[in-house]
Amino acid sequence: MSSHHQILVIGGGTAGIMVASQLIKQKHAKDVAVIEPSETHYYQPAWTLVGAGTYDYDKTARPMSSVMPKEAKWIKDRATGFDPENSIVHTASSGDISYDYLVVVPGLAYDFSLVPGLGEAMDKGVVCSNYTDPRHTWEVIKNFKGGTALFTQPTTPIKCGGAPQKIMYLAESYFRKSGVRKKTDVVFATGGTVIFGVKEIARTLMKVVDRKDINLRFFHKLVAVDADKKIAWYELGKDITAGGCVVMAGEDDDENLDESFQYNYKDVKVTVEGERYGIHYDMLHTAPPSVAPKFIKNSKLVNDAGWLDVNHQTMQHNKYPNIFGLGDVAALPTAKTGAAIRKQVPIVVDNIDKLIKTQTLGSKAYNGYSSCPLVTDYGKMVLAEFDYNNNFTPDPKLKQMLVFDSSKEHWRLWMLKKYGLPYLYWNKMMKGQDV
Repeated sequence: MSSHHQILVIGGGTAGIMVASQLIKQKHAKDVAVIEPSETHYYQPAWTLVGAGTYDYDKTARPMSSVMPKEAKWIKDRATGFDPENSIVHTASSGDISYDYLVVVPGLAYDFSLVPGLGEAMDKGVVCSNYTDPRHTWEVIKNFKGGTALFTQPTTPIKCGGAPQKIMYLAESYFRKSGVRKKTDVVFATGGTVIFGVKEIARTLMKVVDRKDINLRFFHKLVAVDADKKIAWYELGKDITAGGCVVMAGEDDDENLDESFQYNYKDVKVTVEGERYGIHYDMLHTAPPSVAPKFIKNSKLVNDAGWLDVNHQTMQHNKYPNIFGLGDVAALPTAKTGAAIRKQVPIVVDNIDKLIKTQTLGSKAYNGYSSCPLVTDYGKMVLAEFDYNNNFTPDPKLKQMLVFDSSKEHWRLWMLKKYGLPYLYWNKMMKGQDV
């Protein structure tokens, strides 16, 4: 069994549907097929709001058939491997499919083996993740009675780098409403060195951290989770100065704490075992460790780090010129967000369009644009927009919304997040319109 398509797209997520829709609109693509096994398409950016009890989970899901472009052939199957020399994709049950052009956009996968114990703990009891089950997150936040609320993330690339802290800001607000805030320590432990990589945004977020009295712990690499003892285990990516008082429990000597390591220190319960440093939690929210899907990782298409090896400007594969990749699976040094995809898609579509017509690439280049809508409170949001060099690059269209500085908290940005963006997503982006 084998079939052929002019353009084959692997993945029916944000990137796959947008690429297929825009290619069909361009009119030069005569035959577009999409390989996607799932019956449901999710608008994941709203899962942050679901986890905070302010968005209906069911509204984030629509049948895949409703977003799949009518002119595209939907191959309801899984891709299992590649023969790029012969322009062939292997599938689970539809045989080999050959193509003139291939767009690889399957998104990413979760590999819980990278943090032992997390897989067993995930989405049960007081361990939650907006990435996997935001409804459980809301149950955990709603039922929290005080203690240490630990928000953390693995050191792998993740979808939307800001998501692990957005839910923390919303949870902190909810704890005030539910009356448990005064007996709660909110801790954010990250492998990173700063709250956010864009200076203008970091400045605002540090004010939010101060206002909400949150303890930031940097250089914390999550290595294991013990669900029975409720301990998140870390390795510390920095030599601890100041006589070890940053690490050891029960030290009163706050004066010596190194702020680049511990900001707004809280004396929560910790256990030290050898090189490992365990924070005891009463609730834990994390992003799952993320990798490229197995059939990508085990293919010839990836770089040494295991992500799809594409040109950072054109998104053309570095070895196979008739293959393109974008979105979460691509080895692009920017944040993995739907906003990034929104800017990547037109460039890939233009390149394929020009290749079909003239056998040469288009002249458009992707500058690494991504954006992270950082919800900082119920009714408040900051919009971090940036490029490969972490330059703050706000969209001029925001002025029409009367938002003159999107690095500051604004209720209009919250309205954009909760109402504007989901509307644009389903009604414009999914239909191949440029927004």
